[in-house]
Amino acid sequence: MRTRHLFLAIGLAAVWGFNFVVMEVGLRHFPPLFYVALRFALAAFPALLLVGGPGVPWRRVIVAGLTLGVGQYSLLLLGMRAGMPAGLTSLVVQVQAVFTVILAVVLLRERITIRRITGMGVAFAGLALIAAELGGGPIGAFLLVVGAAFCWGAGNIAVRKAAPPDSFRFMVWLSAVAAVPMMGLSLLVEGIPHLEFSMEGTLSVLYVALISTLGGFGVWGFLLQRYDASVVAPYALLVPIFGMSSAALVTGEPISSAQFVAGALILSGVLYAGTRPRRTPSPVTASFPIRDGAGENRTRATEMM
Repeated sequence: MRTRHLFLAIGLAAVWGFNFVVMEVGLRHFPPLFYVALRFALAAFPALLLVGGPGVPWRRVIVAGLTLGVGQYSLLLLGMRAGMPAGLTSLVVQVQAVFTVILAVVLLRERITIRRITGMGVAFAGLALIAAELGGGPIGAFLLVVGAAFCWGAGNIAVRKAAPPDSFRFMVWLSAVAAVPMMGLSLLVEGIPHLEFSMEGTLSVLYVALISTLGGFGVWGFLLQRYDASVVAPYALLVPIFGMSSAALVTGEPISSAQFVAGALILSGVLYAGTRPRRTPSPVTASFPIRDGAGENRTRATEMM
């Protein structure tokens, strides 16, 4: 991955890490499914009126919208409402990287190298350390978040196969596709919400819709267009570092020494998995003529490093 794209991926992880704190705040003001519907409706409109078509077959847009939009975020917000705290959620959902790699190998026939396996192993050792430090949560809520992670992985493959020419435009249409069924699910499950305006709730929706959704997944799609899904996905393992850090800054939640060590493992593992090893310079062969005893010219080769 090129250096500027590397920093882009890390910056995206920071935006998505803070997103979990923002969503936790939003759930104080909105029912979870209605919150997801608002997120995607705001991401789609009025931007939908200013962009052209998605530039890819509609079936690709629908599949991406149902996996990345409806599946991932409905399960994620339901899991958080059911008792999964923001920090632990930001950790557990990163198993999407495993699902992405598995699905990429099975569906896209992508190669999985020893370097990527090793790097992801180091990163997941850090995740395991964080999990041990945080402790467990309600099993039902935990499974909902794991389901959200699977939908994220499937969505990564959907975006990769769609290969949209314009990531931002694609994300606008994806949001429109997700908003309609999410609003229907919200009315069916939660009924008509009783809402009261609050600055905190409004800012939460604006952040998740415009910055995290349109901006974030626009960048995510941009990276998936240029690199294998199994290369891009591990960078999402950085999200818990930023999620826990932002929680510490905003809510005063402490970060232990074990979590610092875990963060270092995650960062080094992701960087190792996402970069290519330096190539060893091939030997340069120089030749010069020599004479043997019979007076014939022969060539002696020497290797110079």
